[in-house]
Amino acid sequence: MGNGAGTAPAMEGIQASTSRLNALFLEDSALEAGGGAAAGVDVLQRRYELRLERMAVAKQLEAQIAAVKAGDAAEAVGIQHAMTPPDAPVHERTYAEMSAVEEIAGVLALSSPAAGALVTQARQLATLPLAMDALAAGTITWQHAKILVDEADALGPTGAAALVAHFLDPDAPKPARGAAAGELVPNRFRAKVRGWRERHHPETLEKRHSKCAADRRMEYAPDRDGMAWLSLYLPGSTASAIWNRTTALARGLQGPNEPRTLTQLRPDVAAHLLLSAGPALSHAQEGTPGKTGTAEHSTVEGTDAPVGLAFLSVNDQADAATISTDAAGPTVGDASAGAATDVNSACADLADVPVPNADVLVTVPVFSLLGLTDEPANLDGYGPIPASMARKLVADGAASFHRVLVDPRDGAPLEIGRTSYRLTKAMKQALRLRDGKCTFPGCNNRTSDNEADHLQAWHHGGTTGISNLAQLCPKHHRLKHNSRWKPTPGTKTQPPGWTSPTGRHYKPEHHDWEPPHWPPGLLAAEPPGLRDCLNNGVWSPA
Repeated sequence: MGNGAGTAPAMEGIQASTSRLNALFLEDSALEAGGGAAAGVDVLQRRYELRLERMAVAKQLEAQIAAVKAGDAAEAVGIQHAMTPPDAPVHERTYAEMSAVEEIAGVLALSSPAAGALVTQARQLATLPLAMDALAAGTITWQHAKILVDEADALGPTGAAALVAHFLDPDAPKPARGAAAGELVPNRFRAKVRGWRERHHPETLEKRHSKCAADRRMEYAPDRDGMAWLSLYLPGSTASAIWNRTTALARGLQGPNEPRTLTQLRPDVAAHLLLSAGPALSHAQEGTPGKTGTAEHSTVEGTDAPVGLAFLSVNDQADAATISTDAAGPTVGDASAGAATDVNSACADLADVPVPNADVLVTVPVFSLLGLTDEPANLDGYGPIPASMARKLVADGAASFHRVLVDPRDGAPLEIGRTSYRLTKAMKQALRLRDGKCTFPGCNNRTSDNEADHLQAWHHGGTTGISNLAQLCPKHHRLKHNSRWKPTPGTKTQPPGWTSPTGRHYKPEHHDWEPPHWPPGLLAAEPPGLRDCLNNGVWSPA
């Protein structure tokens, strides 16, 4: 980008964006001076729309400037190397690069580690021309570019180029469907990119997971105002089970006399489970008939160690202390003897808490489930997991896990029929599988609080079919019925998009379903007519 040929298009884009921004400011100034009243323009509505348009142009301009900054950072270090004699010793070249990084840090008012990270990301981005061009054009943001760089790491040049092409090149084989990369909020874009990476990584997910499971750990970080952060690095299924169990217990505690929010109850429940007395953790316990839980006798992947107290059924906590809270947070037994006494919350023994069902969908290709391939499965609310982990979840027979059958032609789940206004449990699960989360643009809420809403109202002729339903979190469900946000039609396999009150259309986020892997040699011995049957649904043996 810095040799003239690449800089010119980038600067042209910045100048065009600046000109558009200037024109929008001039139009706003004219409206403020009363120039639109005579023309019959709704001045307030137009000024509102102008601010939205200016923010859109500013976002594009920020991305274009970020492309220039990234290109200059990578090239500055490259030029510094070019100025170093070819026969210079290694330590001299190393210090030359360190000097350049420190100068970049000074110019941008960054710390040395932050400047070093910028240079590393910029260098990696320079090896992905499609991503750099998209950033320079302002169609993706710097955050999107960093996600592509991060997830492309370790894929190799060919794999990295294929990943970027899948999301940024509409002419690529089987490009990403639905909303464009730059239209997705960064965390949703990362989820899609990571899902593609897990399926196409040169090393199987099984092998990578085995290596990473050895790095599981707990981290503690003090924070301000007497607070602290506690985090766990665990296998995905274990972390998902802990989250689901904690959420279910927190919901069970909610009621008219419970002042704490769900967000506050989750850490209170987790602290209670960790600090109260419980069974010894020396051996994984066998599940007891009649007890519920997400995985009562699971172990950490690759080890014989039990997953810990959070996996156990609440009925196993015979001596559980009560959870209470005060202005400083939860008090749990003797663990906080110096804390203030309970002032405003109901006390509850977790053994007596009514726990709502927390169903978890596990999408497992049939050949993977049978152990014939190592194709990753998909855990609802998490993403791709190793085949062995999925087989274990299913084999353990935990009532909260449900297998999902997929179409062997393209990997997509099939629609379930409908006959009435009320949704069956199977239909609700099918809707969760199609949407994955609240379908409103940018929303990442995937909890069981989400509600199935008719896109076309039942009393206006709408049917209770997957195509006329969408998941909405309570917040966006209320917004839909109290504003001019309108959903666009959905399909059996695609969630709806949305149109804003000002007419902006937001495309839906689609799954990147792919045909399941077949066991080696199976297709070579397939009977005549099987291929047409799989592709067309018609059996026509030769």
